[in-house]
Amino acid sequence: MTQKLKKSDERKQEKSTGLNLFNSYAQLPEVLFSRLSPRPVSSPTMVIFNRELAYQMGLDPEAMEGSEGVELLAGNQIPEGADPIAQAYAGHQFGHFNKLGDGRAVLLGEHRTPEGKWLDVQLKGSGKTPYSRQGDGRATLGPMLREYVISEAMYGLGIPTSRSLAVVSTGERVFRERPLPGAVLSRVASSHLRVGTFQYAAAWGDEETLRRLVDYTWNRHFSHKDPGKNKAHSLLMAVIQHQASLIAKWQLIGFVHGVMNTDNMTISGETIDYGPCAFMDRYHPATVFSSIDHNGRYAYGNQPTIAAWNLARFAETLLPLIHEKEASAVEIAQQSLEEYSRLFRKDWLKGFRRKLGMIHETAEDIKLIEDLFQMMEKKKMDFTNTFRSLTIKRMAAEEKTVVTKSAVDTTTKEEEMERWIQRWNHRLEKENQSSEEIIALMKASNPAIIPRNHRVEAVLESAVQHQTIREMEKLLEVLKDPYAYTEEQENYADEPSASALPYRTYCGT
Repeated sequence: MTQKLKKSDERKQEKSTGLNLFNSYAQLPEVLFSRLSPRPVSSPTMVIFNRELAYQMGLDPEAMEGSEGVELLAGNQIPEGADPIAQAYAGHQFGHFNKLGDGRAVLLGEHRTPEGKWLDVQLKGSGKTPYSRQGDGRATLGPMLREYVISEAMYGLGIPTSRSLAVVSTGERVFRERPLPGAVLSRVASSHLRVGTFQYAAAWGDEETLRRLVDYTWNRHFSHKDPGKNKAHSLLMAVIQHQASLIAKWQLIGFVHGVMNTDNMTISGETIDYGPCAFMDRYHPATVFSSIDHNGRYAYGNQPTIAAWNLARFAETLLPLIHEKEASAVEIAQQSLEEYSRLFRKDWLKGFRRKLGMIHETAEDIKLIEDLFQMMEKKKMDFTNTFRSLTIKRMAAEEKTVVTKSAVDTTTKEEEMERWIQRWNHRLEKENQSSEEIIALMKASNPAIIPRNHRVEAVLESAVQHQTIREMEKLLEVLKDPYAYTEEQENYADEPSASALPYRTYCGT
């Protein structure tokens, strides 16, 4: 990766990029998409390129960073095998149903890796589409770099996510509140199928379109499973399981997606669309970052409930295929949706047990966890550093800590906290595990570092205002293995200053 923004004509000679594209989605009924090409830009420049992801995809990093790759990733050239489309979908945006679609993104196609895996390659910020409504179809550099950082951090944290292959500046200005540098993000995902894709098919397609979409989705994501007697119902159950697991993982790391509209919830169970997302500092279930979420619909504590609501909307689209009688279809769907709460609670509780070094279940666990949360909220304790400090305390007690600087002691020696720690230690005595096993479990469950909001903003300012990604690369490097507990990571664990204004994020930039 580069440290300065370099022009494409400074790159190496063109050669094969290794892209192996086709587009199976474009074989579905055309009501689900529009064919079009990305709109060329004037002077594309590689800002940052993900060599690790390129290797995993079987691409040639040298060629992708060269002039040929830059032209492809900017949308100025269409790679061989591509069949560019903008996908149509609908969405409940803050509860209100709307007809939507890729308003500033073009799916080049699916790349086949050497191992035979299919990965969508999409250009975000690539110009107007039939779904742009009043938008210009472009994106600005800061938010595209932000998605790059957050999505790669999520990958490092072990959360299912879309990933970022590159950000290319366009050499053009994009007008928002003021002129800003434009950019195109190349996003990679197992697919871009959304709950909103099925809502669109149900509302503006016919039953045959819906049936073909179900077949396509099953073959794309769940072909390793037995579809049983009814593929639509099996698909509903598979998506419920994936979403329950995903949302539990979000809660375990204090991640706030910020805009859980149905068009932003994938069928694959991957996190996608990193607009107004952020990571919680001080713990509070009502934490909201999005500037437009005035009523806290998508607050941290509401995410599990909203996921259930979104899954209900997904189930509604499948009713005609679940059973020919509507009443029977509704009953089957409702019974299936009841599984979500059980699965989520199971994953949530298992995850927080592991964060506290516990594997086995006891009746006191829920009370122990809930009491910790109440104390964290009351004392305004940092979410990540609370669990990090408990981990380091355990390491220090066994003289196995590798950090030389004292940890941020979120868990102060106040009497209430000391009593809770005594209860926790007593609970750990019931585990049939060695101290080494408990420490290993806690380290693997509690990140030493997350992409702190103030840190992310600082590296974005350096990139956009000063045209250097040196600080961004340093942050990305320590985010690759957030569970390593290195001394370097400790330098990134600082919390925002008490005087800092409430952090706000924005959509549509």
